[in-house]
Amino acid sequence: MPRPLWTGAISFGLVTIPIKVVSATENHSISFHQYHREDMGRIRTRKVCELDGEVLSQDEIGKGYEVAKDRTVPVTDEELDRMPLPTAKAIEIVAFVEADSIDPVRISDSYYLAVDGQVAAKPYALLRKALERSDKVAVAKFAWHNRERLGLLRVREDALVLHSMRWPDEIRSPESLAPRETELDEDEIERAVQLTDSMALDGISGFRDRYREALEELLAAKSEGKALPAAPEEAEEPGKVMDLMAALNASVKAAKETRGEDATVHEMTPGKPRTRKKAAPAAKKTAAKKTAARKTAAKKQPARKTAAKKRTAS
Repeated sequence: MPRPLWTGAISFGLVTIPIKVVSATENHSISFHQYHREDMGRIRTRKVCELDGEVLSQDEIGKGYEVAKDRTVPVTDEELDRMPLPTAKAIEIVAFVEADSIDPVRISDSYYLAVDGQVAAKPYALLRKALERSDKVAVAKFAWHNRERLGLLRVREDALVLHSMRWPDEIRSPESLAPRETELDEDEIERAVQLTDSMALDGISGFRDRYREALEELLAAKSEGKALPAAPEEAEEPGKVMDLMAALNASVKAAKETRGEDATVHEMTPGKPRTRKKAAPAAKKTAAKKTAARKTAAKKQPARKTAAKKRTAS
């Protein structure tokens, strides 16, 4: 298990669950050093006092808050630890909500909560079962890194996960970013929906970091004195005016070919009659559900028409 980042307890009503917080993610990014191009000497960051010019070690550096120009109030770690905050050593659950009521843009870092001792096993399992059966997630408050935070607790593979969240006033409004009112042809919308069906997957576990893989190949080639990998062809310039329907038709065809499905696509242009195809086997279930909910569904079977006539006649 990774080294605990924080220890405390979950406060669940009158139930206390001792826990250890460990990071739920790993950083696999490739990092670079800064160096002097002339002689390849390393460039290092040093913390220097602006008054006497001395290089300081970490234990010589303290915290301070600038209350006015040229006036800083020092604050020690001991003073921060003694603050009268109920969440200083506890993750206090304050509410239970539906998972889809949480805007994903508010979610930040993720952490696993591990039991801290055998005494925590039963209440830990109790909270986990309560979340599973209620189909809800817990909203909690906790203090960490010198500030109180909002958190989200949920279950992942029998473990409790804590997601730190941003406060409501930390989320900017996207109102000014939305495009102006734009007219869309119904055929374009239908083809875009077909594209989502063609690209539907059961999960995203198969995705890989292509940039890191390409960077590893580049570094390996340079270290071994080999030729560098060839650069891919440049994509079409962004912002270039395009035929939207042609792009959608080509995208649907490409998606079908990638999945090994029948790549035949009935070309659609705005204003012309639409021809709907049966969903390919891999996307059949998803496409059927969505098709039934749309007014522009595929033509009904003859048997249904006959039944409708009989009902009308009766």
